[in-house]
Amino acid sequence: MKSFTKLAAVAALSIGSLAISTLSASAAIVCNREGECWHVRGRYEARPEFGLTVHENNWRWGAGDKYRWHEHEGRGYWRNGVWIRF
Repeated sequence: MKSFTKLAAVAALSIGSLAISTLSASAAIVCNREGECWHVRGRYEARPEFGLTVHENNWRWGAGDKYRWHEHEGRGYWRNGVWIRF
């Protein structure tokens, strides 16, 4: 019975760790004033002077909106068609 209890405890801890890691691995969509949008991994706060809007990962623009996808690897943001790293 003791080994079953240990196995159950290990399983519970493993499932809890997995749940925590999926929460921290969230994604978002970020758009700038020029209408360039891209995916980001994780959540971070953009400084107001960057002129960025952070949306949930399932966000979609409307039919009349003027946005375009402009993906890039790494941390940063698009400004006037140039990728700015931070």
